[in-house]
Amino acid sequence: MDKITLKLRGMHCASCASTIESTTRAINGVASSNVNFATEEVAIEYDKQKTNPDAIQKAISAIGYEAVVPDQSEEGKDAEKKARLTESQDLTRKVWTGGVIGAILVFGSIPMMTGLDIPLIPSWLHNPFLQLALALPVQIWCGSSFYIGAWKAFKNHTATMDTLIAVGTLAAFSYSLTVTLNPEFFISQGLKPEVYYEVSVVVITLILLGKLFENRAKGETSEAIRKLMGLQAKTARVLRDGKESDIPIEDVVVGDVVLVRPGEKIPVDGEAIAGNSTVDESMVTGESIPIEKKIGDRVIGATMNKTGSLQIKANHIGKDTVLSQIVNLVQQAQGSKAPIQRLADRVTGWFVPVVISIAIATFVIWFIVMGNVTLATISAVGVLIIACPCALGLAAPTSIMVGTGKGAENGILIKDAGSLELAHKIQTIVLDKTGTLTEGKPTVTDLFAVNKDDDELLKLVASIERNSEHPLAEAVVEYSKQKKIELPEVVDFGAIAGSGVQGKANDLLIQIGTRRWMDELKIDTSELHQYQDSWETGGKTVVLIAIDNVARGLIGIADKVKPSSQTAVAALQRMKIEVVMLTGDNQATAEAIAREVGINRVFAQVRPDQKVAKIKELQAENKIVAMVGDGINDAPALAQSDVGLAIGTGTDVAIAASDITLISGDLQGIVTAIQLSRATISNIQQNLFFAFIYNVAGIPIAAGILYPFFGWLLSPIIAGGAMAFSSVSVVTNALRLRGFQPSTEIKQSK
Repeated sequence: MDKITLKLRGMHCASCASTIESTTRAINGVASSNVNFATEEVAIEYDKQKTNPDAIQKAISAIGYEAVVPDQSEEGKDAEKKARLTESQDLTRKVWTGGVIGAILVFGSIPMMTGLDIPLIPSWLHNPFLQLALALPVQIWCGSSFYIGAWKAFKNHTATMDTLIAVGTLAAFSYSLTVTLNPEFFISQGLKPEVYYEVSVVVITLILLGKLFENRAKGETSEAIRKLMGLQAKTARVLRDGKESDIPIEDVVVGDVVLVRPGEKIPVDGEAIAGNSTVDESMVTGESIPIEKKIGDRVIGATMNKTGSLQIKANHIGKDTVLSQIVNLVQQAQGSKAPIQRLADRVTGWFVPVVISIAIATFVIWFIVMGNVTLATISAVGVLIIACPCALGLAAPTSIMVGTGKGAENGILIKDAGSLELAHKIQTIVLDKTGTLTEGKPTVTDLFAVNKDDDELLKLVASIERNSEHPLAEAVVEYSKQKKIELPEVVDFGAIAGSGVQGKANDLLIQIGTRRWMDELKIDTSELHQYQDSWETGGKTVVLIAIDNVARGLIGIADKVKPSSQTAVAALQRMKIEVVMLTGDNQATAEAIAREVGINRVFAQVRPDQKVAKIKELQAENKIVAMVGDGINDAPALAQSDVGLAIGTGTDVAIAASDITLISGDLQGIVTAIQLSRATISNIQQNLFFAFIYNVAGIPIAAGILYPFFGWLLSPIIAGGAMAFSSVSVVTNALRLRGFQPSTEIKQSK
């Protein structure tokens, strides 16, 4: 399946989004279509053998909307920014025009509304023909977008928010026009020939004002993306043919040597080949402490070089840089839908037809009961005006946009909205040991050779381990380098997953691995057990060594626990989340590390192929299970878990299999991710509550349900103001998430 994201134009409300979704999903070959009303984009997954982007764009165009491929160039971004500014300026002009005219009409209508004769208000302001002349430009020019939108919806046999506004304002205007042209008819019916031009004008103005505020607020929800994109350096100083030159960042090619001075941004992802410095990587990792960089270390583009000068070999440029991938992931997450949004989408689908039905019923009941066409019309108009599907449509996506953006600011990449929502339900977190709880940089601490020749044993072991990519193997090889031992050639190398490695060196068969594997090979290791037990009790990982099927020694390797591990585990436990450690290490070593960090439940001696089974075992306890890991062997377990969290310092495979990536590798990121999820979902729930309650309460009140009890009838003007600001209040509430700050001080839940 191929994927495409299109920018939508002409979409005015959540009902428009629903129409576009249903239309595109009906296209043969389209597997899924998700419209994000907040970002004004549609993400479509399709089979290129059955359809193509042109056909999809034509289908959207046929129902009255425009869909274009977003232009990610600087020119495209400037054009989009300019278009948004133009829209804002147009709305501002219309709001001012409607506001001035509306104020005059309301001022002139005070005597009619209050029943009082106010000398300060000149009588000519009561003239219905003057009021008609004032209202007409607002009705035609300011309200044109609503009528065009309603006509589009009518042609597509649908109804949208534009339909409600168009019908409501036209009803008020048409009623007033009829009174103006034929007042005798109303007098003959025993009714006062009163006009309500101010209702139509003020309602249109208030809704446009709401759209203006909403337009500006929605722009603020994308602030995180703009901040990230603005971090990229614009130029780079490269060394070519022995000469330094400043060139645009777009002209840098892989392999270029880039010079970075103190205080400058690192322009590309690469490797330090000369110099020594510290680099502030907080924009990527959320970690404020600068990281020391020396020759051979990886550096990330857009981070800030602090103290020294560096020469960097460019390894990744353009869309392949970490920053570009972060921006891409955040945009994908912001365009996705959370399961909590499905209810709002379902309601939006039938919302407008139901409201129109209620408005018709309101008119009929008022007309039959009261015999007053004026009250019937005003009540029906109030119902049409106060209803607002947009608040429902904005409730979830705006919060998700802000939440995923805050995640990126804190070094947390969230793959989609579903993962963000599910994270707040996590009941059990499974932590891999090596590279997750520990630094992932093990070092050799102890070596015992039966024949007392430690260096000879180390030479044979390191020669075999040199062929392995396991972190423990790297520790052994590094130890041999420190002792400057020459390593012989190896043949017949083989790795046995979860057990160990073997190969031949100097015509000797060397086998290195676990006690369990040695037992399976029928190798007697009893004379090594006292050393093994002692070292493992101290939290060290022990590998046993056999040469030609005879036990010859063992090596103790320690992997330092990350400084954040104990704090993070304690914080998770205070959040009422069970923390479990999962490791291939033996029970004694695993329990020693678990004690150090405060974990009570341990799964030890688990082979890579058994990790998935352990996750399933926990899920069988009816728990929402998260898995945190960093290695290739963690990928299946990450995929099996309800929420997979990958340590960003780990492998690409693990990151690809995860739902959330912690870029810095700091376990505090787990706590932050869950806190952010809880804050975001709470924000969405608040938005949905306000949107639902607003409509559930507002529509009956507008219909006049309180009139028999209190004699109180909602003015369409008040209804228009409430409707206009309902969407603004939802977006404003979502923007509160921008103030989210992670905390390690989590109070004990009661």
